[in-house]
Amino acid sequence: MSAIAAEKEILRPALTVLSEEEERFRAAVREFAMGEVLPRVEEMEKEAHLDPDLIRQCFELGLMAIETPEEYGGAGSTFFNAILAIEELARVDASTSVFVDVQNTLVTNAIIRWANDEQKKKYLPQMAESKVGAYALSEAGSGSDAFALKTKAVDKGDFWELSGQKLWITNGSEAEIFIVFATVDPTAGYKGITAFIVEKGFEGFSVGKKEDKLGIRASSTTELVLDSCRVPKENVLGEVGRGYKVSIETLNEGRIGIGAQMIGIAQGAFEAAVHYTNEREQFGKKINDFQAVQFQLAEMAIDVEAARLLVYNAARLKDAGKSFLKEAAMAKVYSSRVAEKVSSKAIELFGGYGYVKDYPVEKFWRDSKIGAIYEGTSNMQLQTIAKLITSGK
Repeated sequence: MSAIAAEKEILRPALTVLSEEEERFRAAVREFAMGEVLPRVEEMEKEAHLDPDLIRQCFELGLMAIETPEEYGGAGSTFFNAILAIEELARVDASTSVFVDVQNTLVTNAIIRWANDEQKKKYLPQMAESKVGAYALSEAGSGSDAFALKTKAVDKGDFWELSGQKLWITNGSEAEIFIVFATVDPTAGYKGITAFIVEKGFEGFSVGKKEDKLGIRASSTTELVLDSCRVPKENVLGEVGRGYKVSIETLNEGRIGIGAQMIGIAQGAFEAAVHYTNEREQFGKKINDFQAVQFQLAEMAIDVEAARLLVYNAARLKDAGKSFLKEAAMAKVYSSRVAEKVSSKAIELFGGYGYVKDYPVEKFWRDSKIGAIYEGTSNMQLQTIAKLITSGK
């Protein structure tokens, strides 16, 4: 596979919003992405799994515990830096990006915010050192209608017994620590939903079918089977019956992470297109000497930068402790559209070469499509935005 993205950056992010420390962090992640991730992309794509050595390096570099407090072995950094890491990795490989994304913005974030002291002491160091996390909410009958889930949790006195099936779980193959949502009372609706920390080795827990996907192929997406799974009483995350709040508020933050993944994809596709059009000749000159091509590149640049600023703004609001629900939804909707649009245009600019796997842009397009689906579909985000606008929030 040819280079995923040009070594020299063409479209610079809005550096005025980055501190010197953030810029250094971003540069370090980019160096890792270009030096260690890029050479593995073709093989990981072909084999449909992440290189175990790359996973190890993600832990060693601290990319799996960016926000985790130092007392638990993490970097003690910001949500914004997690967003920068996700973006830079997606510029090269969206599968590696979402692997890091789920660990940071969903699983670790949920434990930092909702776990008690004992749970934090037990699980955060493990996740900072070597253990991968996964977030298990979706089921066959509960996607956008997340609280229609059927997985049950029954109080057995000394433990909870979980029974059901989860689908489309990112990091399912690699994870050893799962946040699983189940209902303790099906008649209570969303008020029966409870979050549990489930370890891969718990009795009655198993990882099922791995999905064969259009894009992000190296990222594992699996089903989980809970067959009378025994979960210790102390592994309830938050309060019994309050899992809906854990899920909603964690996903609000996770959507900014997906936005970062999408702008990384768009950036990589854009850079590949600029590089190619500067080399490809037709009618005796480079094709980016033609005004029609120049204008298409200019439109792509505008779209990428606009999406980036939406994502960065939502991340800044989150770190500042301000309301970011509407901004996160806007960032996810727009960035997923931009990723698909820019990568599609890149394919057209590559011509026939864009349609074959020898060149990178068809992969950027395939990877982009998931952005409008997971962690809240675009329609659900539009509903959220509309509700907040019409309510005056």
